[in-house]
Amino acid sequence: MNNNSPQHKKTIRHYNVPCHAHFLTFSCYQCLPLLSKDRTRNWLIESIITVKEKYQYALWAYVIMPEHAHLLVYPLVENYNISLFLKAIKQSVARRAKHYLEEHDCNWRDKLTIKFGSRDVFRFWQAGPGYDRNITSKDELFEKIHYVHGNPVRRGLVLNPQEWKWSSAGWYAGERDVVLAVDEMNL
Repeated sequence: MNNNSPQHKKTIRHYNVPCHAHFLTFSCYQCLPLLSKDRTRNWLIESIITVKEKYQYALWAYVIMPEHAHLLVYPLVENYNISLFLKAIKQSVARRAKHYLEEHDCNWRDKLTIKFGSRDVFRFWQAGPGYDRNITSKDELFEKIHYVHGNPVRRGLVLNPQEWKWSSAGWYAGERDVVLAVDEMNL
């Protein structure tokens, strides 16, 4: 059975509930390590900064892995749309990647382009909304932060979470010269 068949697709529901944090996971197309270069990781960081300010979210934790990213975010407004937030982050990175590949590596651009009906569609990200879990308790919140920071260690990329500069672990360890600062939690 094809992974894109309707029987195989999961429907992810997003619940926009005031006072809930969101644990988000989104993956690169076919789990390719498209976030393994500083250039693309920086595009993602720039996108997160822009979108969290535009849509008014606090960033509480993150990790950027070679083929996926986790964000723990909190909406600062009562009426919000987490789907729009995630879509805006992903679209910005995909557009920059496509533009870069058109100028520097058409072979990779072609590898990331699929037929969708009669259209050619560039895919930097895996299709779909990614994973979204509403976080409703402090215990679960801190468990997710620990999980996010442990990703690079579990993968064998570093020995200690704060060694991975592409996560908020260093910030939580007291470092302030980081690639992406997190927002203070007012719990």
